[in-house]
Amino acid sequence: MKSTISFKKFLTAIAVLWIMFSADVAIAQSKATWIWYPGDYEIWLSNKMQNRRTERGSFLPPFWKLDSHYVLIDFHKDFEISASETAEVAVEGQYNLKIDGKAIAGYPKSITLPAGKHRLSVKVYNQASVPAVFVKSAHVVTDTSWRVTFEDKEWIDASGKTSDISATQYLSADAWNFNEATALPSAFRLPTVAQSAVSQDKKGNSILVDFGKETFGYIKLQGVKGKGRVRLYYGESKEEALDTLGGELLDRIDVDQHQSGDVILDGSRAFRYVNVQFDEQVSINEVSMLYEYSPVTQRGSFICSDEQINKIWQVSAYTMQLNTREFFIDGIKRDRWVWSGDAYQSYLMNYYLYFDSPTVTRTLMALRGKDPVTSHINTIMDYTFYWFMGIYDYYQYTGDKTFIQQFYPRMQSLMNYCLSRRNKDGMMEGLTGDWVFIDWADGLSKKGEVSFEQLLLARSLETMALCANLMRDAKGATQYNLLAKDLKAKLFTYYWNPQKHALVHSRVKGKATENVTRYANMFSIFFNYFTEAQKQDVKKYVLLNNDVPKITTPYMRFYELEALCAMGEQSYVLQQMKDYWGGMLNLGATSFWEEYNPDKKGAEHYAMYGRPFGKSLCHAWGASPIYLLGKYYLGVKPTAPGYQRYVIEPKLGGLQWMEGAVPIPNGDIKVYCSTKQIKVNAAEGDGTLRIKSKTLPVCEGASIKLVAGYYEIAIQKGKAYTVAYSAL
Repeated sequence: MKSTISFKKFLTAIAVLWIMFSADVAIAQSKATWIWYPGDYEIWLSNKMQNRRTERGSFLPPFWKLDSHYVLIDFHKDFEISASETAEVAVEGQYNLKIDGKAIAGYPKSITLPAGKHRLSVKVYNQASVPAVFVKSAHVVTDTSWRVTFEDKEWIDASGKTSDISATQYLSADAWNFNEATALPSAFRLPTVAQSAVSQDKKGNSILVDFGKETFGYIKLQGVKGKGRVRLYYGESKEEALDTLGGELLDRIDVDQHQSGDVILDGSRAFRYVNVQFDEQVSINEVSMLYEYSPVTQRGSFICSDEQINKIWQVSAYTMQLNTREFFIDGIKRDRWVWSGDAYQSYLMNYYLYFDSPTVTRTLMALRGKDPVTSHINTIMDYTFYWFMGIYDYYQYTGDKTFIQQFYPRMQSLMNYCLSRRNKDGMMEGLTGDWVFIDWADGLSKKGEVSFEQLLLARSLETMALCANLMRDAKGATQYNLLAKDLKAKLFTYYWNPQKHALVHSRVKGKATENVTRYANMFSIFFNYFTEAQKQDVKKYVLLNNDVPKITTPYMRFYELEALCAMGEQSYVLQQMKDYWGGMLNLGATSFWEEYNPDKKGAEHYAMYGRPFGKSLCHAWGASPIYLLGKYYLGVKPTAPGYQRYVIEPKLGGLQWMEGAVPIPNGDIKVYCSTKQIKVNAAEGDGTLRIKSKTLPVCEGASIKLVAGYYEIAIQKGKAYTVAYSAL
């Protein structure tokens, strides 16, 4: 009984019917949209997407628990109108429609709403897809004011809940607007556009097609005639496409066409090259594709004096574009799944490239799923903590309280699950069913109480405290703050080794190891958990120490380079970007990889997981220069939620000049910086331009203050500033 009451409180506290509504929010009450139970569509759609993965023609589903939508939903709306009017009705599923409790026979597509005060109710059953409703009349439409229950008799009411930012922050591009009766949510597909190959090498009964760069979509066989089998071997590299036995992706189809015609394959695939082989009785004139994409808008930009860095930014942006789909996925070849650790980095890169909040919230909702919690997200302990951290950053960048109001109860239940799995010392260590991941690294110990996991839990508890305060949950805020403070104290009591000037990697059976790794140390820098003296020690004895095992994955290079940037090492990081990401470009990369080791040669670069082409050559975590260049070179970051306050601290790091735009909730912050001049223009918020200069900067119409060794200039929205200075 206790758990049932708690669950009902959870449902009541959600208090928002999650919907995708029109961008024209000013007339939301007169414009209808499809509605469904909050979060159900995101869960259903993510299940559908993640179960598209194949490996050599075989279906390969995720290996973690997938939640499902509620199959029976009751919707209702109380309305009052002065005259009767006709309402259009569309429903996904079998449904019962009532006015004032009286059922209307059959499955009506339109009904007459009587004048006066009445209740319109729709109960929907749908096992295959999400129960959804669309109603539209002159004055009664499906929108946020409707109430809904999954028949637990707890009604969720969205009325009176508003966001501190424009509701358009919840909207994606036009493809996501379900504002017509014919725009069925279950039929949603990402848009496509036709693309041609750059070369086609025909030899006998085969065609080797090169699309010129990594891409994603549906292969189109043009001018197909005859009867027989067609085999397609996809490759992110030419070697993979030609290896018919070792390649990761293939399709086999049978054709029977007496007249020449086109064939579009059903499954979307990742590739640059396609090796098309066909029986002698079959002829194919040409091979093209339909490129599939998420219609997000690229708002961020970066260009500088170094052409290689420009190319790195461009390829990073393209890598991000490819991995931004219905949700943020890890890689387009494999796994095509929603992994929390990968998604967390995509959120951060998104804030400097698209600022597309809906893809963030959809991904967060899909990853969280429903109660009860029976395992970590993706079964990975650290990935659960990245989910909490994603919410922390989402609020910081967008200022959106509504999402937190919706999902705070789910945050609580997930955190309760984590806290229930601590050991007697209040520490996290892997239990049965847990995957302690951290990174792909040879010989990396996951035993005992790993310092990195305690660090992420501490940050997650801080996130919970922040959200508890937003929810006016004083008791929760106190509890989470105390837990975070206690765990941070243990971090330094148990793991800080003054002789090694660093946090050691783990404790095993209550005893700290001597092993030093980079993970907890670099995160503690940008979490600001270290003192300044400790930061300097860690930079010298860990981050710049070649004796500490190096990081080879772009996944953790992201955080290592962020820590160095936070320590003012932009010049060093710039060269690291040129060596690491430039190294991939020198090998012909057109998108950035899951892993890069410069010591490997030739086709060795494509191997991973014991398979010759197991490595993804287009992996979301490879696009981190977008984030680094936006936050630590252009130097733009929020200091209050939603960029109500922000700082601009440009650092050239060896560049002669740079220019770019950073998207914010309602506009952009534009920055130009050379060794002699800085220009800034911001669309909103109260900002601070912070610079170091050999001479006193000059800026017409602005006051300049010297604060802790920096010159500071207050930035007002809509006003352009030009500062003359002399770079150090």
